[in-house]
Amino acid sequence: MSRVFSLLRSYIDAAMERDPAARSRLEVALLYPGVHALSWHILAHWLYLHGARGLARVLSQLVRFFTGIEIHPGATIGSGVFIDHGMGVVIGETAVIGDDVTIYQGVTLGGTGKETGKRHPTIGNAVVISADATVLGSITVGDRSKIGAGAVVIRDVAPDSTVVGVPGRVVSRAGVRLSPGDVDLQHGDLPDPVGRALDLIVMRIRTLETEVRALRKAAGMAGDDAVYLGDDEAGEHIG
Repeated sequence: MSRVFSLLRSYIDAAMERDPAARSRLEVALLYPGVHALSWHILAHWLYLHGARGLARVLSQLVRFFTGIEIHPGATIGSGVFIDHGMGVVIGETAVIGDDVTIYQGVTLGGTGKETGKRHPTIGNAVVISADATVLGSITVGDRSKIGAGAVVIRDVAPDSTVVGVPGRVVSRAGVRLSPGDVDLQHGDLPDPVGRALDLIVMRIRTLETEVRALRKAAGMAGDDAVYLGDDEAGEHIG
């Protein structure tokens, strides 16, 4: 019983720490669907482990109806997890979620087919999964990693990584370890590999244009009818 109260307290504390809109613990306990879904999952998971799987599924579906969050009763969830808003979140049967994980609306932790056994992701500690991200299959997302909004992750992610895009690509690996319990919520400021690539292309075009101008001048060509990519067209930054 002490374990149950410890988990409940950790879910409320996580919401208070990570949601600037949270005003009081009473408000979080009464009005936050993520806290409700996680709290009822404790009972559903207990029923699932003790053979009452039909009743556990009924309870999880009732919670889904009232909160918009679908957590299979077989999923294993640690302490300090925060599901923000939560509408559309789906967590599969064999998913394992570590401590201090933050999950935003529309996230799916799902499988990739009809495989048996472990078929859903394992999420490490202090991971942030941004809105509408999809993590599929029996893969592992390492501790303190960040999954960008809308990313589709189908391969293992090393600890301290940032993943964006479809399919998900690791765009940074900071290697900076946080203290236990700390969560880096700056998921709105992730690297943009497409924008960076376009910037490099523009820089290369400008270099080639300069070289062409120099060659034309050296050859004594009188006119210069070519249309070059100017600063106004290129913009200061594309991405």
